[in-house]
Amino acid sequence: MYPLKFKSVYKEKIWGGTALAEKFDRDIPSNSIGESWEIAARENGSSKISNGRFAGKELMEVIEKEGTKVLGTKAKDEYFQKFPLLIKLLDANDKLSVQVHPDDEYAFEHEDGELGKTEMWYVIDAQEDAKLIYGVNPEVTKEEFATAIKEGNLEEKLIKVNVEAGDVLYIPAGTIHAIEEGILLAEIQRNSDTTYRVYDWNRVGQDGEFRELHIESALDVIDFEAKPQTKVTGLEIEEKGVTRNILVACPYFITETLDINKQYADQADGSRFYILMGLEGKARLTYQDGEIDLEAGETVLLPAVLGDYIIKGDCKLIKSYIKDPTKLKTELSDKGYSKTEINRIKGII
Repeated sequence: MYPLKFKSVYKEKIWGGTALAEKFDRDIPSNSIGESWEIAARENGSSKISNGRFAGKELMEVIEKEGTKVLGTKAKDEYFQKFPLLIKLLDANDKLSVQVHPDDEYAFEHEDGELGKTEMWYVIDAQEDAKLIYGVNPEVTKEEFATAIKEGNLEEKLIKVNVEAGDVLYIPAGTIHAIEEGILLAEIQRNSDTTYRVYDWNRVGQDGEFRELHIESALDVIDFEAKPQTKVTGLEIEEKGVTRNILVACPYFITETLDINKQYADQADGSRFYILMGLEGKARLTYQDGEIDLEAGETVLLPAVLGDYIIKGDCKLIKSYIKDPTKLKTELSDKGYSKTEINRIKGII
């Protein structure tokens, strides 16, 4: 096994633009690309491997053949039927709809067995005064929210936050959110595409019709009792040659950034796979049987049995993987980190 790179799956959106071409020098198929699916295994978009002996094969084809060599011995049975994560880049040249995602229980019952959706965003680039919608004002009730939709003053009930490059936001199921214009970000999420639109800025789609809203379902799943979310600070860990910042540790994924100024050494020991996305600079990843380069905007999947690897370069990466967050919490506590420090990680139980 070897590090797997993929051909991006591009999605044209009415709110998309050309930032992927401008930022990462990509040859994109139109001037309104809103999403680039970097690692995906869905009926409406599946990644094909672009390097090595599996080139041209879809990710799930390789998983079907290689099994735990890719996913790891800790992988749940359902991961062999449906890859658990969906990794995207989003270019918001215009506002996205105000939306919310359901949890597993609601999605399973109402969306034909689909998964719920929890996600996180890493802001790669943002124009001056760029904003996100990130939750509902805490005093707003479900009834008041529904009335605001009918009366056309929903924006007054929403929390807006300014963002800049490097900001991280965690979006558990039930959180109202929207990306406004002028933002390029990375999204790590459950492998689900279940989205309920609440408000779409009174615009029409390419067919000239207003896009469908899902107000009843949205009102069912919005968590009106949740405390307002704040930007993720994470837990920084200084190691020789690298600064790790553990950002999110929820039951569905763990994400951390790696600021590498010299080198970073780790191991894929057979238990789980890892995903690396280049954010800044250029990295060279060396493993037992070879080496690959990883540039900003590129994503690579490290199979579980890859073994020891070293990343060299002056670069910044996102590292994503799946692990029981309670075990991570115990490991950090055993290393002497306080409860306050550990709670800087979003989603941790």
